[in-house]
Formats: sequence, structure tokens, C-alpha cells
Amino acid sequence: AKILVAEGEENNLGLSALNDRWARWDTCSLCKQMYYGVVYCALGWACWKTYVGRPETDRYRRTAMGVLGNGLEFAERNDEALPIKEAELSMERRLGASEDSILVVQGNLANTYAKAGRSEDAVCTSRDVYLGHLKLYGEENEKTLRATNNYASILVDLRHFKEAQSLMRKTIPVARRVLEESNETTLRMRWT
Repeated sequence: AKILVAEGEENNLGLSALNDRWARWDTCSLCKQMYYGVVYCALGWACWKTYVGRPETDRYRRTAMGVLGNGLEFAERNDEALPIKEAELSMERRLGASEDSILVVQGNLANTYAKAGRSEDAVCTSRDVYLGHLKLYGEENEKTLRATNNYASILVDLRHFKEAQSLMRKTIPVARRVLEESNETTLRMRWT
């Protein structure tokens, strides 16, 4: 994977070609399925070790940190993934990443908080992601609707049923109107 990414950089290939090469760290090139468990964890560490020597501002180093955090999470090593994901969020903020990028990293962190049993941190972070998407994109945007669903799912997991129900009652009609009935996000909202 490192050689393919380096080749893409040297040959000034487009973003699509670079993304295809980068996917080797998390997706099987034969069956096109994502790795999981200890295999993803091992590849996450390999990815991180490959790019850690680059400057903090290097996009591959920044992305490698996310691959490592996801690999640890997929191997159910959530307590180890948390400091990686918290450092990733701090780094993205420090380097002036776009608000959308920061919201993505925050959303991943919220999920890891939930999996690690840090319920209140999960709720607070997920709420921040939801409100950030609402402010950035408005209520009729698919990213906002997905963030709303993620927030509601965490509320349900924590048995905050009334708050989740209230949130979904006002959001599902918007999803049906904007995304249509058969859209995956709309269907997920109905299951929450």
C-alpha cells in the first residue's frame, strides 16, 4: 500500500486514483470488503508506522491516524482507540481542518466513546456533531439527517427514550420528504 500511495504521489495521479491506492489499508483488493477485527487493527498499526515520520501537516500522516483509530476500534480495543481519536480531533482543530472534517472526526469519536462505555461523553459529543451539521448544512441535508440518527441511536442506547423520540418525530418527516422513503438513512431512522 505504501508503494502504491507513493507512486500515486510521484505520478501526480488524481484524487480518485490516490483514494483507490489508500483503500488498500482497510479494504481487501480481491473481494472489495473492508477488513475487520485483528486484521484491520494490524493494518492500522502498519499504516501508522508507515506515515508517522512525516510532518504533522501531511495528509497521509493525518489519515493514517484515523486508520489506526478505526483499526483499534474494529478489534474492540476501544480504550486504546480513544486517545488516538482524541489526538486526531485535537490535531485537526489545531491544523485548521474544515468544519466538515472536524465533524466527521468528532462523530467517530462519539461512537468510540459509546463503545468504550463513556456514555455521557458519547451523548455530549454526538449532540455537538448533530448541532454542528444543523448549523453548517441546515435540517434538510443528508449529512445532518445521518448525524441526527446517530445522536438518536446513542440516546436510545442510554435509555433516553423521550428525548430520542422527540428528536425523531420531527426529523423522520424531513427525511421522507428530502431523501424519500426507500433511502438508507430514512430506513435507519425508522429503525432507531
